Amino acid sequence: QGRLVESGGGLVQAGGSLTLSCKASGIILSTFISARMAWYRQAPGNERELVASMFGDTVYADSVKGRFTISKDNKKRTVYLQMNSLKSEDTGIYSCELNNYLGQGTQVTVSS
Repeated sequence: QGRLVESGGGLVQAGGSLTLSCKASGIILSTFISARMAWYRQAPGNERELVASMFGDTVYADSVKGRFTISKDNKKRTVYLQMNSLKSEDTGIYSCELNNYLGQGTQVTVSS
């Protein structure tokens, strides 16, 4: 059974950076390599929104373009989200998705 575990969240000041990691287990390498991967976030009182996805092309929400970068390491079966120039509105729970698998999420709080 596949499982995704996120890490790297925390409290950071506005303008700072964080790198989130999403480690996949129980998923064979060929599936990981070919899978659609995405990062979502949900702020309090808001619906879950797509932040970035990778499936051939990479797609970013307009609000994070130029600041966030999605990448993956196939050997480590890990997906990353590099977040720079963080803003208070980036606060939320960030979760990763790989095909039909969804992680529990990691909290990111940006203080202004």
